[in-house]
Amino acid sequence: MITTREFARRRKRLLEIVGSGGIAIQTTAPERLRNGDVHFPFRADSDFHYLTGFPEPEAVAVFVPHRPQGEFLLFCRERDAAAETWHGRRAGLEGARERYGADDAFPIGDLDEIVTGLIEDKERIFYTMGRYADWDRRVLGWISEVGARKRTGVHTPEEIISLAHHLHELRLFKAKAELRAMRHAAAVTVAAHQRAMRACRPGLFEYQLEAELLHAYHAAGCRAPAYPAIVGGGANGCILHYVDNDMPLADGDLVLIDSGAEFECYAADITRTFPVNGRFSAAQREVYEVVLEAQHAAIAAAKPGNHWNDPHEAAVRVLTKGLLALGILKGRLPALLKQEAYKPYYMHRTGHWLGLDVHDVGDYKIGGEWRALEPGMVLTIEPGLYLAAGSKGLARRWWDIGVRIEDNVLITPSDNEVLTGALAKSVADIEALMADRPAG
Repeated sequence: MITTREFARRRKRLLEIVGSGGIAIQTTAPERLRNGDVHFPFRADSDFHYLTGFPEPEAVAVFVPHRPQGEFLLFCRERDAAAETWHGRRAGLEGARERYGADDAFPIGDLDEIVTGLIEDKERIFYTMGRYADWDRRVLGWISEVGARKRTGVHTPEEIISLAHHLHELRLFKAKAELRAMRHAAAVTVAAHQRAMRACRPGLFEYQLEAELLHAYHAAGCRAPAYPAIVGGGANGCILHYVDNDMPLADGDLVLIDSGAEFECYAADITRTFPVNGRFSAAQREVYEVVLEAQHAAIAAAKPGNHWNDPHEAAVRVLTKGLLALGILKGRLPALLKQEAYKPYYMHRTGHWLGLDVHDVGDYKIGGEWRALEPGMVLTIEPGLYLAAGSKGLARRWWDIGVRIEDNVLITPSDNEVLTGALAKSVADIEALMADRPAG
């Protein structure tokens, strides 16, 4: 879905930022050993993917504005018949140019020699320090090597500028092609959650619902989840980042599923909470309705011109009011809001940016102030309540009710679009969907 023309457009914008006298260096992620000689599945660094689309390890992109021989250089592995027999096909230098739009391509083994020559007499290097320690040392080594040649008349770059700072501002605003990928990831994730709801019944293990999700993702061409699935039944739904997913699901409990597919490296991120047996108890329904009302209020506040914090403030107000109505909090609403009395039961923010990373890049504040929401931004809206057993002063009827409801929201020129809105989330809709489950 992301075309070579789109990648070229991104690189053009980056080259304009780097400007004459600058050079930008972006590495991909390193391969990581899982055990023995088995690696974890490789995924490109998100910034590297954003600029190149190149999917292989051992690759570095270098951008040199106004270089006569070409401004986009890609260093990668060469074709190797023996290696490809064991480990799969490589693009090689020809593929780097023909399929991925590189103006020039060189063997990764020639990187040190060529890059030290490229940074001679440059005023500044755009590179993100602190992400990969090995590459930090290597970049500093290149600068030192050029510095050692000063008697030959060459000049060393005088500053290193964070490439991430500029790239992440570009990545925050999604282009049409990116939104197509995100809508596809969202649609696949909606179908996967529906599958899990229909498969759910007492006695299954949490990992069996996770398997339903993964089956749906892979069957639809999403070869990996965007993050490890959270499938928390009962008390486990009160653990925010629970990923063990190894307990049986009990009749009468809720189960909280937080999971999203990744498509062309773009993430979806949905949470739904529903009853294992298909019917909410009275207490579960009361808590659920509070969280759902908070989510509706937060989504209504996610509009262009509003600030990033407005959805969170809207959700917190509804949650606090709801906790007061349920008798879980006592006092006056203004005082409880000022005291942040909700925090024992709602301890996280109401959302985050979404894109190539599930917790995507982009500043939340500018100049110390919450930034304004603008068209093209995509965020999650995910209020929750987590009423863990034994919480101080919490009546037993509320124990182990953990509820989170999360959708993905695109800011549009006039309002917003809920990309994941097709998935049931009202009590009536969830119970109706689960009533349609096959017998078993």
